Amino acid sequence: MWWNFVGRDHDEIVRARADWEEQREGHDRGEGFRFDPVRADGGAALPAPDLPNARLRARPDTAVPDPAPRPPAEGR
Repeated sequence: MWWNFVGRDHDEIVRARADWEEQREGHDRGEGFRFDPVRADGGAALPAPDLPNARLRARPDTAVPDPAPRPPAEGR
C-alpha cells in the first residue's frame, strides 16, 4: 500500500497512481474507469504525491502460523 493505492507490486501501484491522476477530476464517464468521482466535500480531489525515487517492495508476510492444526470439518 502506498498513499491510498493498494497493489501486489511496484508496477500495480504505478498504474493505480497514473489512473488516479487521469481520472481524479471526476467527470461523468462510462465503464472501464477505476475510480469513482470524489464528491463528498465539494472540493477537488487531491493529486497523488510523486512516487519515491525507488521501487516499492512488498512487506514480508508477518502472519503467525496457527500452532494447532484444526480437524477437518465433517462432511469433507
